[in-house]
Amino acid sequence: MSMDDLLSTVRAFDGVLELAPTAGGDAPPLAWGDHFFYYAPDGVLPPGQPYATVVTKDYPGDVSSRLDAPGRWRVNVHVGRGRFTDLLGYEPRAVPEGPDHAQPDVLLPHPVYAGLGWVAVVTPGAATLPTVLGLLREAHEQARARWSRRVEPH
Repeated sequence: MSMDDLLSTVRAFDGVLELAPTAGGDAPPLAWGDHFFYYAPDGVLPPGQPYATVVTKDYPGDVSSRLDAPGRWRVNVHVGRGRFTDLLGYEPRAVPEGPDHAQPDVLLPHPVYAGLGWVAVVTPGAATLPTVLGLLREAHEQARARWSRRVEPH
């Protein structure tokens, strides 16, 4: 699955709001070409972080995935601390030394935000694509639940 195919899949989720900064917009140039996903059926950017991102380049302090090489991109998904442990076998704040964050098609702790329950996959392929798509759906549903708690009367 190409990056465009993955983006099309996420865009088809109900209530998704995608921020995809481009040249000439309000976002800093560093964010141009990347994608940030929220649950917002009203089209209003909710408070907090996105539930998933697709990044196409290295960021300052986040270069271990080597995304500046041609054809590389990374899916990042907030899965929460419990799901993170289920997936990777250790606590988010106990990431062992030395995961090679540049490995493609391997589910890994996010190189910067693992401690907050984020996982990442560089250029998903046959080994990780079903898992990545499932995690994106789960993250979307969790974001929907958070949104519902905020907007529904108590």
